[in-house]
Amino acid sequence: MQHFASDNYAGICPEALAALVAANEGQARAYGDDEWTLRAADRLREVFETDCDVYFVFNGTAANSLALAALCQSYHSVICHQLAHVETDECGAPEFFSNGAKLLAVGGEAGKLTPSAIRETVTRRSDIHYPKPKVVTLTQTTEVATVYRPAEISAVATVAHDFGLRVHMDGARFANAVAALGVSPADLSWRAGVDVLCFGGTKMGLPVGEAVVFFDRRLAEDFAYRCKQAGQLASKMRFLAAPWLGMLADGAWLRHAQHANAMARRLAAGFAEAAGLPALFPVDANGVFVRLPSSIEQGLRERGWLFYNFIGAGGARFMCGWDTTPETVDRLIGDLRNLAQTA
Repeated sequence: MQHFASDNYAGICPEALAALVAANEGQARAYGDDEWTLRAADRLREVFETDCDVYFVFNGTAANSLALAALCQSYHSVICHQLAHVETDECGAPEFFSNGAKLLAVGGEAGKLTPSAIRETVTRRSDIHYPKPKVVTLTQTTEVATVYRPAEISAVATVAHDFGLRVHMDGARFANAVAALGVSPADLSWRAGVDVLCFGGTKMGLPVGEAVVFFDRRLAEDFAYRCKQAGQLASKMRFLAAPWLGMLADGAWLRHAQHANAMARRLAAGFAEAAGLPALFPVDANGVFVRLPSSIEQGLRERGWLFYNFIGAGGARFMCGWDTTPETVDRLIGDLRNLAQTA
């Protein structure tokens, strides 16, 4: 039975699995000197249309935390949205790996930071008793599954750079944003002013692994040492890198993201039609947030459905993955309709 609690529930997509198996033939050099890692990094440079610096790590928390640590000192601060994953779900890792840089969480509609919020935060105080803002971090897609458009990113980045701040993007679901908007990865990243992107692979269908992409290579100085110290340097790096080759070949990553997004739209339409429950946020990507009556929530759980109540923004969260089937969506909607009729 498929569920909607997390797009991490999905297995390895066929393209990534085939590439992983192919990389298991024979021996290869260790610690990233293998042909698969070198080719995967080059392939990402092609995808982003620029000569970026690429590092592969095991998970998103490490990617975000090490990237932010590379952008600031311990006495600096990082401006993030109050619902951002780095603020709510990374167990203090950004502060830990930066030796104490403080996260400054601010509000914003639909999970998004705004230029005015950044300006207000930066100019609020400038005394030595306050951690000096140094980085702005954006989540793409946001934690409520909305998407920053290129112009929105550019507006945030412009303000950030005007104040001498760097721009980091937590792209755990970056693929879903690219698929939703139909624009190039470059237009949603460095062309819009992003300095460093943590490009999520796991939710796209990889078994494990994220790519930290430095568009400004100067910011990556000694980053390899950070990865090693943090236990993120894989000895058999080819098994982190090779699935990227399968995923990026022939546009598989975008097809899977488009499918997940389409399943979320199908689910949102079903909530509205079957029970009159509108989405709490625009369904831009692969997540749907709704406020469920207690009887319906209980009924869905009794029927075995798994989903989370989203503490930060309220409501219940339903995530669709690359492998979510229309039949699964329709089965949930059928149960929802039955519950709504008897409520």
